[in-house]
Amino acid sequence: MQVTINGETHSFATGTTIEQMLEALRLPGEGVAVEVNRSIVPKRTHQEALLSDGDEVEVVTFVGGG
Repeated sequence: MQVTINGETHSFATGTTIEQMLEALRLPGEGVAVEVNRSIVPKRTHQEALLSDGDEVEVVTFVGGG
């Protein structure tokens, strides 16, 4: 299936979860916010939240600073 992540198209197997997507992209599980089709997905659901073909995903990483 094709999923657009931060404006770039990526291919994943059907049944891929958000957690698996983050691992495949080598993104940290902590300190990120994930939005799928303009809806924020709570971190506690990343393990079971499935992606679908054509999903538009935005991943934002938090950076500390001062």
